[in-house]
Amino acid sequence: MSTSACYNVKRRSPELITPAKPTPYEYKLLSDIDDQQGLRLHLPVIQFYAKKESMMTKDVDPVDVIRVALAKTLVFYYPFAGRLREGAGGKLMVECNGEGVMFVEADADVALDHFGNPVMPPFPCSEQLLFDVPGSSGILHCPLLLTQVTRFKCGGFTLAVRLNHTMCDMGGFAQFMTALSDIARGADAPSVPPVWQRELLNARDSLRVTYTHHEYDEVISDQGPIIPPEILKTLEYRYIFFGPDEIRALRRFLPSNFTKCSTFEVVTASLWRCRTIALQIDPEEDVRLVCLVNARAAFDPPLPDGYYGNTCAFPVAIAKAKTIISHNSLEYAVKLIRKAKAEVTEEYMRSVADLMVMKNRPHFTTHNTFVVSSLTRTRYEDVHFGWGEAVYSGLLPGMASFYVPFKNKKGENGILVPICLPNFVINTFSRELDSMLQNNDEFVTQPTLPYIKSAL
Repeated sequence: MSTSACYNVKRRSPELITPAKPTPYEYKLLSDIDDQQGLRLHLPVIQFYAKKESMMTKDVDPVDVIRVALAKTLVFYYPFAGRLREGAGGKLMVECNGEGVMFVEADADVALDHFGNPVMPPFPCSEQLLFDVPGSSGILHCPLLLTQVTRFKCGGFTLAVRLNHTMCDMGGFAQFMTALSDIARGADAPSVPPVWQRELLNARDSLRVTYTHHEYDEVISDQGPIIPPEILKTLEYRYIFFGPDEIRALRRFLPSNFTKCSTFEVVTASLWRCRTIALQIDPEEDVRLVCLVNARAAFDPPLPDGYYGNTCAFPVAIAKAKTIISHNSLEYAVKLIRKAKAEVTEEYMRSVADLMVMKNRPHFTTHNTFVVSSLTRTRYEDVHFGWGEAVYSGLLPGMASFYVPFKNKKGENGILVPICLPNFVINTFSRELDSMLQNNDEFVTQPTLPYIKSAL
């Protein structure tokens, strides 16, 4: 069946899954990293699982397995069963009241192969696989998790979860999902007990900003909506696979002493260049690249095992557009990315927490900003519920580009990268990237398109 065709999904009425045992009623404050404006959003994660004959023989239902495991897991992760409240000065806290997380049971009239071989995005009618239950999508006073399990007629299924990002980052969510899958397979408790202790990432008593945080620069263009409505309607997604051949092709544009630069750095620098060209940003304007960095390893003493709060930082590489699109730009862009990532220390994170309190938790700058993050080390594909590893695991489309591990039809391991751009420039982006991936030693001539003022 063509992946361009939609399909029918029958859903049962949404239900609230509450903890399997009584849990404490209390208020828990989020950290000053957790409750910044840039994290007050939902992250939609989806995992596809193939059928398993032994499970079908035993007539085991993934909906029942995950529903029961979710209730048991919430005994340990009981703040997820609560609701966010906002206190004085915009401070967020969880009312741990056991109201529960939203759960949707569904059946689709297609088989897993409807989504490709290998399974890969874009997924047709993905909103069918993660239904936006009316009244559930707010940040405050709404369920902190929305979960949907959709069975396919072949015996496979998807697990899609929408996460309130203020509660944890993708590393913390991987910890929760590992606990959920362990309990689904018979464990009595998570192998790593969850730790709250959000005060560990709070601002200091004596506030002091010790870094220049360009990621929170105030830009006049940021005063309106993050994505202007006229641009939002035109957005289109492309997914790009970077395997060994593609990485070698991109490395041709770097000097020999850059042989040790990471795949993330060379791919990100290349995408930043092509994106900047496609958007035809004024050459004299600043362009920013925000790398979401997991700062957990920066703390000394280390954060406790089991801490699942946000430990992500938003270091920014910044340059004039004309510098990023120049023919010798890749080496310079890689250096900027390396420098930005290297800034993330424990003191950097303390400085961010202090800045959040001093400036009322600002949103990171979105004007001319490209946001990227690598999920290649989170091991979501290892989370399984008795049906084996996920055949695909990643985020549903959003404005940021989250890199996920992927194996192509040839069996080559690489990364899959989503790109979101207006439909009237995405072909230009593709043409620029294709020119870098071909055997040409020169970039193609920069196209001439109308200068687009946008927040992308």
